[in-house]
Amino acid sequence: MNYKSLFTFITLAALSGSSLVAKSYRLSSPNGALTAVVDCGDSLTYAVLAHGDTILAPSAIAMQLGNGTTWGVAPRVEKVSKKSVNSSVNTSLWQAASIADKYNSLSLKMKGNWSVEFRAYNDGVAYRFVSDIKKPFEVINEKAEFRFPANRPVTIPYVNMGQDGNWGSQFYNSHENHYTVTTLTETNPGRIAFTPVAVTASDSVLVAITESDLNNYPGMYLYNPDGGSHLIGKYAPYPTRVAPGGYNGVQEIVHESAPYIARVDGPRSFPWRVIVVGNDATLASTNLVYLLAEPSRVADTSWIKPGKVAWEWWNDWNITGVDFVAGVNTDTYKHYIDFASRNGIEYVILDEGWSVGLDLTKVNPAVNLDEILSYAKQKNVGIILWAGFCAIAPDFENLCRLYASKGVKGFKIDFEDRDDQLMTAFNHRAAEIAARYNLVLDIHGSYKPAGINRTWPNVLNVEGVKGMEYLKFNSLDKFDIVEEVNYLPYLRQIAGPMDFTQGAMDNGTRDNYHKSYNRPMSQGTRCQQLALYTILMSPLNMLCDSPSNYDREQDCTEYIAQIPTAWDETKVLDGKMGDYVVMARRHGNDWYIAGTTDWTPRDLTVDLTPLGLDDKNYTITTFRDGANAHRNATDYRRSVTSGRVPATMQFHLAPGGGFAVKLTPAN
Repeated sequence: MNYKSLFTFITLAALSGSSLVAKSYRLSSPNGALTAVVDCGDSLTYAVLAHGDTILAPSAIAMQLGNGTTWGVAPRVEKVSKKSVNSSVNTSLWQAASIADKYNSLSLKMKGNWSVEFRAYNDGVAYRFVSDIKKPFEVINEKAEFRFPANRPVTIPYVNMGQDGNWGSQFYNSHENHYTVTTLTETNPGRIAFTPVAVTASDSVLVAITESDLNNYPGMYLYNPDGGSHLIGKYAPYPTRVAPGGYNGVQEIVHESAPYIARVDGPRSFPWRVIVVGNDATLASTNLVYLLAEPSRVADTSWIKPGKVAWEWWNDWNITGVDFVAGVNTDTYKHYIDFASRNGIEYVILDEGWSVGLDLTKVNPAVNLDEILSYAKQKNVGIILWAGFCAIAPDFENLCRLYASKGVKGFKIDFEDRDDQLMTAFNHRAAEIAARYNLVLDIHGSYKPAGINRTWPNVLNVEGVKGMEYLKFNSLDKFDIVEEVNYLPYLRQIAGPMDFTQGAMDNGTRDNYHKSYNRPMSQGTRCQQLALYTILMSPLNMLCDSPSNYDREQDCTEYIAQIPTAWDETKVLDGKMGDYVVMARRHGNDWYIAGTTDWTPRDLTVDLTPLGLDDKNYTITTFRDGANAHRNATDYRRSVTSGRVPATMQFHLAPGGGFAVKLTPAN
């Protein structure tokens, strides 16, 4: 045993207390770089090593049941099962058409009809509890510890505090917030955070913590109760009394909760606790959440159509050059349909206002929905309807039946604002019902996807991100989206697709950006907005600006309209979490390459050799920040050339800037 191995062994023994006498199991990743050490002694603990170094110290896991039993306290192993898997998964509407599913697993069957399963992948470790108990029971709490050997930097999205500042108010949130960079010991003990959360475990290793296969169970938050070098799981209690309230009565408010977090009716597996391990590129490219989710329950997915959406709410129905008053009315929506049809955009959303209050069977008198649907069908444009949660949830199947029969293609469900057991169960149930009527879903005001997009591929998008909509309300000192956007590919995107709603044609620098409700603009350059269509994974991708603005910017509009929203291959070419990112995605034979930066201008040399381009000629379409984009963020340069693709390309990114490239093989 060399010195490093001896030191690691002693460290693990000291931190785990009784681990020297406990039954210990080791599980390594297929490439041998990662090792999980599972100890069954007085408690059930696990640790994670990367290249022999401890990056996650022994951490206790347990599940406390309502009958007084606690899984994980003095566990007794009855059976040990190990296996190795080396296969692939054909995906639906994901960042690659096929992804490797390669891992080693360890399953410990315990006395008491429960198990714990661990998997070690080359880019992370995951575990979950499994119950074989047939009788119903309650889960009082689940212990999920993530203990680090030392105080390390952490990037954490705290939940906004409610007005009363208590725990209950934090569980009621839209999962939209800033990223805070601090250290583990300095995290706020009174604040919980939604996942993914990232810890800089060493100078060369990042760890991101999240979950997958979240269904009919509360989502996991993280917090630090005592200033130690750790993060601990925390969960919303089970709601027992709810009622409509909040924004226009569409939010379901929890008024009373049970002293437990979940009800269990019979045998089931629980959500995976996921620890992604690697560098910046690992975090931005991992498929672990998708791989760990339950496979698709939709047998025939041929009807599920991804694409772009002309969206009217962000631009406040603000069109010009027409002979009618724009707003929530038939003429305005026909104008949006014409724009979508003219540019090959697949959908138009009718956002808030098309219906009367909470009754989705009553249509706003100014909106002739039947005429709109007929017109959209003629123009080969799909219509998606917005609905607040309390308006659609109580009678979801009948509303699906009604509007599917009229030709509606899907619903945008908004203002869920919770991830307790009732809400996660609703989303899976809603996805199943919608699939029966060939309807797609876009879920807003909601928690992260956590695998639902694999199980139900008709869930095309989920918000769970503080996106472009906040620019209508916030000055730069209140919300700096340019700083936030360069965290998203490394953190939020681990959990699945996101509805960020980019596409602004009016763009502001750090000095001249200003908030405006009815004529909103982006922070950062035009090219950053274009780049986000490649960098952010969104099978249902919004065009947030007005048709009038897009018509004046046809080069950009044509680029956005033709860009795919699902991909055959993805490669992260460069980047650092929070600073910048360069990503390439392939659809068919076409490659799309894009990059963004924070407010720091950057000169980047992008190495294209990982794309494996052949010696054929390509049409190379490039959008770059203009020479004066630092003063006028709308400034850009577009070029179209033909020939061999160089091994490297150089880009100057203005503050808040970006670039976008399309490579198309020449005929």
